[in-house]
Amino acid sequence: MPVKPALSEFLRSRRERLRPVDVGLPDRGHRRVPGLRREEVAALAGVSTDYYVRLEQGRNLTASAEVLDALARALQLDEAERLHVHDLAKPRPFRRSSPPPQRVRPGVRLMLDSLDAPAFVLGRRMDILATNRPCRALLADFDAMPAGERNHARWVFLDPRARELYADWQTVARENVAILRMDAGRHPDDERLAALIGELSLKSPEFARWWADHDVLVRGHGTKRYRHPIVGDVEIRYEALQLADEDQTLFIYTTEPGSSSAQALALLDSWSATPDAPAALRPAPRP
Repeated sequence: MPVKPALSEFLRSRRERLRPVDVGLPDRGHRRVPGLRREEVAALAGVSTDYYVRLEQGRNLTASAEVLDALARALQLDEAERLHVHDLAKPRPFRRSSPPPQRVRPGVRLMLDSLDAPAFVLGRRMDILATNRPCRALLADFDAMPAGERNHARWVFLDPRARELYADWQTVARENVAILRMDAGRHPDDERLAALIGELSLKSPEFARWWADHDVLVRGHGTKRYRHPIVGDVEIRYEALQLADEDQTLFIYTTEPGSSSAQALALLDSWSATPDAPAALRPAPRP
């Protein structure tokens, strides 16, 4: 019988992180394995133990949306995790495929170039599809990289300059892993995504370790802190906006008006536009 190993591993990882006291059950002392027992999860979700056992074993069951939501409540999943369970449980034929390259619409490129704030578009598997000049000055000149290396997660884990740039590199790196895990649930047949995960797992011990945690994340909003080699400390707020095109997200960075971070970005942008700017800051020729 076909199985769903990704669903099996995710359910087990979420069950093992809970303690009886977390769900209002009495703690009856030492347990041989961490977390809740399968029969406890089944009781909390209102399904039979046999049904839940088969589901966690990844057997090819067709679980209803109502059952999956009940399990999400029993396992205390957040919204990203709930969506991930639904993705993993979808019945679908499995065949590796290479989707066509994603393109950014001309109108989106014009919008990027008109913004004074750093902005960029991420596609599936965190591929960097387009950037504007302030973004390239703050982060890296992705346009100058070979096409196969224009990927945010790959840059974060494999480029030493990214580790130096992010003041909270570990947090950012773990978020990248969680976003890729979410994409893998939605697109299990994407062979380019599978190749990227394999490359990062081999080349980065941190990636391999955090990938095994099965954490997932939906892009949203937040703050990031940078230690830029030219303008020093910069703190930004970001908003992630879903574009009309499938699997494309626009990220826009802003700073508090009048703050030292705003002044630093203004200086960085003006400097990057001059012929005397360091090579890393000069705009790359458009492909």
